[in-house]
Amino acid sequence: MVIPIKVTQPSYSAPTVTICLIVINILVYLHQFWLSLVDPYSLNRFMEVYSLVPAHFSIANVFTAMFVHASWFHVLGNMLFLWVFGDNVEDILGHAKYLIFYLACGFAAAMAQVGMDPMSRVPMVGASGAIAGVMGAYLLKFPRSHVVMLFFLLFIFTFDVPAWLMLIYWFAIQIFGGFGSITEASQGGTAFLAHVGGFVAGMLLINAMHPRERYWRRRDLYW
Repeated sequence: MVIPIKVTQPSYSAPTVTICLIVINILVYLHQFWLSLVDPYSLNRFMEVYSLVPAHFSIANVFTAMFVHASWFHVLGNMLFLWVFGDNVEDILGHAKYLIFYLACGFAAAMAQVGMDPMSRVPMVGASGAIAGVMGAYLLKFPRSHVVMLFFLLFIFTFDVPAWLMLIYWFAIQIFGGFGSITEASQGGTAFLAHVGGFVAGMLLINAMHPRERYWRRRDLYW
């Protein structure tokens, strides 16, 4: 297995919002896990109330579903990607703009998935669409950064890859997965089109939201 563990681009401010998002997502999943142990019916009810079901579309659920996850692997994987890529994007946008950016990307991601099958009754959960937006922004703003990847199977080692290469490869996988999922929309699984929608939204929004001035003053550090 290969996973990203950090990037080489330094951040010049504390990633306060990124940390808060990670904490909230993990706390919500801890609550879900507790419900699964003491009252599975309450967990089912929780998922019905807070997940996004396209056939019963609700704006409120677009946002609540971003903080609900299906498994430990789901939430920890998402939070790892948010931790790796989020701090630099938060650094150049500032805390308030970054939070708006994150939620807007999550909204765009949900709309992309809902648009594929608006009558689907399969619940949608997870932060991956919003995080895909962060990754799309990272591709545009930090293409010369490197991502440190951890490989582990029979042995463990790390290696660096250019951020642009890793992110384009990831995006290509989502596109091909999205084509395959069009005929399987009613079966659930990975919301590839949400990832595509979030990634594209991140690329479009990052410049529209005007990264703060000090980003441009140190732009030569990573260009």
